[in-house]
Amino acid sequence: MPAKDNINSRYFPHHEEMCELEILCRPGQFCASEIARAVEDCNAHLVNLNVTGDFTGDSGVIVALRATISNALSVAASLERYGYEVVNITGQNRSTQSEAIHERINELIHYLEV
Repeated sequence: MPAKDNINSRYFPHHEEMCELEILCRPGQFCASEIARAVEDCNAHLVNLNVTGDFTGDSGVIVALRATISNALSVAASLERYGYEVVNITGQNRSTQSEAIHERINELIHYLEV
């Protein structure tokens, strides 16, 4: 059986501004159009959607997907609103603006604690 990294590189060629997620689909829950709709709710597009063949104990299936957005957290939140369980996320890069905001919030919390 090929290594998982080789499979991911074959199915998910490298693109800029992309994130990858894996979600758990319970029996009867898999619906590609609903998953695409959840991704599009975040102003992103679904680029790849693959059923990995990794089955869970309750006969659910793991689905790997790639979306055209660098921050996967908004996509993960949208998928969870649709009832999917996100089990893995990559591509959580923050923009420089959000990093500056994060630093300011931490400074404010520091001053409030003093």
